[in-house]
Amino acid sequence: MTDRPDARQTYPALYAAEHGGFSVVPAAYVFLVEGDRVLLQLRANTGYYDGWWAASAAGHVEAGEPVTLAIVREASEELGVTLAEGELEALTTLHRTAPTGLAVDQRVDFFFACRAWSGTPALQEEKAADLRWFDLDALPERTVHHERFVLEGWRDGTLPAITAFGF
Repeated sequence: MTDRPDARQTYPALYAAEHGGFSVVPAAYVFLVEGDRVLLQLRANTGYYDGWWAASAAGHVEAGEPVTLAIVREASEELGVTLAEGELEALTTLHRTAPTGLAVDQRVDFFFACRAWSGTPALQEEKAADLRWFDLDALPERTVHHERFVLEGWRDGTLPAITAFGF
């Protein structure tokens, strides 16, 4: 504890022990967009939604990493492109769950769109099998459920700043 009015405080160990049993996994997603088209990757070799089309780039936010830098990092790692934080358009924050009740299924997803980047998007990792542009009005049938929810809501102008999915 400090008396400095500008000092940030942390939770005491006892408080954390009593209230730290619930956690959410933070993830960041970016959709690269050109006009009315969105770049999607075909998931593969992950064990989760393999064979389904998903965000241009996405991944977990690492400890101590701001969400905007997480998506800049993921776009570089997955697509070989460079994004500027100032070019990211926040779409929604999605609080999501699955019916398992497992801690790993408690998620908070930060979705962004980006219309400007440097480099040519190309797959950099083996967790995707293909990369294609799709019209926002003609998304593939097998688009990851919560990502389709975000894309369609954004396209239709009905996507709130904060949404819940799976509850």
